[in-house]
Amino acid sequence: MTELWLKNKKLVPEKEWVLTIEDLQSKERIKDKKIAKKQLRKLFVEAVERRLPPGRFGVFFSGGVDSGLIASICKFLKRDFVCYAVGFQDSETKEPEDITEAKKVAKVLGLKLKFKIYTLKEVEIIIKKVVEILKPVGKTDVVNVGVGAVVLAARELGKKEKVFLGGLGSEEIFAGYERHKVKDVNEECWQGLKKMWSRDLVRDFNLAKKSEIRVGTPFLDEELIKYAMQLPGKWKLSEVEKKIILREVAEEFLGEFAWRKKKAAQYGSCFDKAIGKLAKQKGFKLKKDYLGSL
Repeated sequence: MTELWLKNKKLVPEKEWVLTIEDLQSKERIKDKKIAKKQLRKLFVEAVERRLPPGRFGVFFSGGVDSGLIASICKFLKRDFVCYAVGFQDSETKEPEDITEAKKVAKVLGLKLKFKIYTLKEVEIIIKKVVEILKPVGKTDVVNVGVGAVVLAARELGKKEKVFLGGLGSEEIFAGYERHKVKDVNEECWQGLKKMWSRDLVRDFNLAKKSEIRVGTPFLDEELIKYAMQLPGKWKLSEVEKKIILREVAEEFLGEFAWRKKKAAQYGSCFDKAIGKLAKQKGFKLKKDYLGSL
């Protein structure tokens, strides 16, 4: 299965990515929510299945709705995989939320979970590696390094794996951000999808390439994007909840865990906190100045 964002194992150029996304747009709107949920379930199972290698693989796992749904479907498909969760903790920090949630979800759903809580010294080594990988492509800001460190830490924990599945794209097609609370929800989703090239894909492609792994992104499946973007915005978010219809579909697989509030990878893992501590330790007021010094 070739991802929409890849061509001949290389990242597609930004213009090509934007045109690809524009080509998926349709004026059609789905009107029956019951049918929509049934179809979404089918499309998502197919999107995951298309990305599965013949042997064992890993799932980037935080215990949230996206990674939980991916892992549950892999289990439903009776495949051989391990969920990987990572975080940072020291004497002043409580256990990272992603680790706590990952352990809960894995136990209830009977998933194989491998997790590791990294020390500040270990996180520092990972951050330096991430900066080294992302510096040539100009992605060494606090957010990209924080997210990248989570990816690289999980990769190091799952050294045997050649393929990982991740939840990239879910926030954009199902309206998972505050900025989606606008009059035209889907238009904001389309704009976000186009901006993913610069915001996410450059980072993840370079990390995967350097780590010699293939990353599967079921939420960026062509058929799933097309269908999800025909759903009315009011099915996706309300004043109090985001990604509503996805959570309703995921409930069948995850139960109450489908409703865990979203926490960005760098915060749920406490890796962002680790960057802050390292900055202070090295005499920098700002995280960005510390990263710039690397």
